[in-house]
Amino acid sequence: MNGKYIEVMRASEEWQRAGAYSVRIQGMNRQYHIPLRDEFDKHDRQGTRYIVLLDDGYPVATCRFYELCTGSVMLGRLVVLPEYRGKGLGRKAVSEAEKWISELGFSSVCIESRTEAVGFYEHLGYHKTDDETINRGTFDCVAMTKTL
Repeated sequence: MNGKYIEVMRASEEWQRAGAYSVRIQGMNRQYHIPLRDEFDKHDRQGTRYIVLLDDGYPVATCRFYELCTGSVMLGRLVVLPEYRGKGLGRKAVSEAEKWISELGFSSVCIESRTEAVGFYEHLGYHKTDDETINRGTFDCVAMTKTL
């Protein structure tokens, strides 16, 4: 990593959310050629919460979550910049999100994992809800859940 340490930020202001958007543009829009209209959806709005990891002030990883129903949230849009992958930042972002989710009183986290990332989430304690594959345009996904 370039900087001295990785800072974890709970993005609550627009300029902080811009860090999450920056990572998503670089890590998904540019890398996988996902149109901005598809990468940024109806869940990118007021009330959605974002975790942003910063390397010496530069945004390098992010994820978001939003309420699904009472007691449950959807965690997603976990992105780590390519040059920062394999360094535990995805795990760190999810862990911080789960901590925040718990503090907010939610007890269940749902995700739609890309099929190639299922093992990553299983190591974090998530379980497949079934074996059905969901096509989300660019990626095939699997529904998973975790009780906090």
